[in-house]
Amino acid sequence: MIGQRYIELLSPAKNAEIGIGAINHGADAVYIGAPRFGARSAAGNSIGDIERLSRYAHLFGAKVYVALNTILRDEELEEARRIVYDLYHAGADALIVQDMGLLQLDLPPIPLHASTQTDNRTPEKVKFLEAVGFSQVVLARELSIDKIREIHDVTDVPLEFFIHGALCVSYSGQCYLSHALSGRSANRGECAQYCRLPYTLTDASGRVWAKDRHLLSLKDLNLSDRLEQLLDAGVSSLKIEGRLKDISYVKNITAYYRRKLDEIFSRRFEYQPSSVGCVALNFDPNPAKSFNRGFTRYYVDGRTPDPVSFPDTPKSIGEPVGIVKSILGNSIVVSGTASFSNGDGFCFRNDKGIFEGFRINRAEGNRIFPSEMPCIHPKTVLYRNYDQAFEKILSRKSAERTIRVDIRLYRIPFGLALEMTDETGLSAVVTRKCVLEPARTPQEENQRKQLSKLGDTVFRAENIVIETGIPIFIPSSLLADMRRDVVEKLISVRLLSHRSEKRRERKKDLIFSHENLTYLGNVANREAVSFYKQYGVKNVEPAYEIMPVKDVPLMFTRYCIKYMMGWCPKQGKKGELPVEPLRLSYKEIDLQLEFDCKSCGMRIYKASDF
Repeated sequence: MIGQRYIELLSPAKNAEIGIGAINHGADAVYIGAPRFGARSAAGNSIGDIERLSRYAHLFGAKVYVALNTILRDEELEEARRIVYDLYHAGADALIVQDMGLLQLDLPPIPLHASTQTDNRTPEKVKFLEAVGFSQVVLARELSIDKIREIHDVTDVPLEFFIHGALCVSYSGQCYLSHALSGRSANRGECAQYCRLPYTLTDASGRVWAKDRHLLSLKDLNLSDRLEQLLDAGVSSLKIEGRLKDISYVKNITAYYRRKLDEIFSRRFEYQPSSVGCVALNFDPNPAKSFNRGFTRYYVDGRTPDPVSFPDTPKSIGEPVGIVKSILGNSIVVSGTASFSNGDGFCFRNDKGIFEGFRINRAEGNRIFPSEMPCIHPKTVLYRNYDQAFEKILSRKSAERTIRVDIRLYRIPFGLALEMTDETGLSAVVTRKCVLEPARTPQEENQRKQLSKLGDTVFRAENIVIETGIPIFIPSSLLADMRRDVVEKLISVRLLSHRSEKRRERKKDLIFSHENLTYLGNVANREAVSFYKQYGVKNVEPAYEIMPVKDVPLMFTRYCIKYMMGWCPKQGKKGELPVEPLRLSYKEIDLQLEFDCKSCGMRIYKASDF
């Protein structure tokens, strides 16, 4: 018999309200930023908000993971330790961390998850993280399904993998470009996103091969058609990127993947959701209607001819909605079947090949009236990157998540008892001492109606059983009072039944894979140094943020500009080739590229370091 494996859909939360929205739309877990030290410095949250979110999530058996995943300086360790205790007492289920110095501190027994910032792309690294006590490991986005399976085959730790959202062009945790150019460290949650700038590509002879193109900007990830393969490869936590995204994005994308997963679970009984509750939507989720730069499967199928970058724009293009049929005065007629609304936003490639946008004041069928007429021509492909009608739906209550309950009303020697049992088997009972009088007319239908009024609670009545023998008269106020009390009691039972895991034991008799740890280890404090030395590392260099070094790569990528431009020697060179080294420039920024064709990767340096 095939054993069951619990699968979680993990959604982002910029704040508690968005986290609650994610839960209501089908998330099995959410991840949210700590008050400080999260890899999105603009998405910190108070302890009180995290406690409120945790209480709500736990009603459904869902979990809350808190990102505390920057590298820490010595003077920050004590504050980080105090925050961890506060998060533990607030009900957080796990911490997502990067800095190994945290493992040396006196912490509560809260589980630790290894952030993707710890650069988790080999079986050896994941096995090490499992051995030192991590309860879950967030894998590098660049991995293929085959590589994930290879890691799963040699480890028991649950594996987490990104399935949707923005992609960093660099391996996570291995990008120092932002700090080198501006002092804003990606490992400290302050990335300036230099990868989204328009660069000019030149070769060693000075020839320009591309001008003002977003050559390091990638499309957004969408693995909605690879979910089953990921589960079969060993992924247990499917993660949506977006801790800076708004609530409509989180609602839409979470609901979309909830539907996808539920379809898989309906025929693959070995996979089960890790939380409970039925989600009812009042909209049809569609990822193309939320922020996106076009979609890619990245490298989950290995390196394929499909482009992973989108050099035209780093902004959202939305969904293609048709082709410009004609221009009529101050309006545009669009071919296709899409319907439009006043306030919609559009974009298109202009004559220079640059994406340009506009909003419309009104729509009349397939004829749209821009607030300011763009220079656009017939046969131009039109994209809608803001759907006013769709956003309006998502701005209101767009889903309801409920837990099925059976309700039983029955007589006891001194009065009445009301029992409520949820779909997991948890139950609560309340009693009332009262004198029961026979009813002159049938009462059961009215009593069922009163007991089914669960209103804004998280419960939905599935079956209601009345066991009073002969019809008896029960005041509606008494039934309402008993119903409220049993709901509150069952909520308490559900919250008390939620048990977070304890942190895994650390093994002492281990040896790290390298005796020397360079700046790539991101070691920024004395406790992290101590951690690695106890596992056999003899020389630990400081993090780049502590001691910048010259002549080293500032970004490591699997994405390759030579491959994108058709110059990859493994694919067969075509036409004229540039003279290496190649350089990227934007205003005063000057970068040099190095290609590691053996391992199929690219490295980026500051040109002035050479």
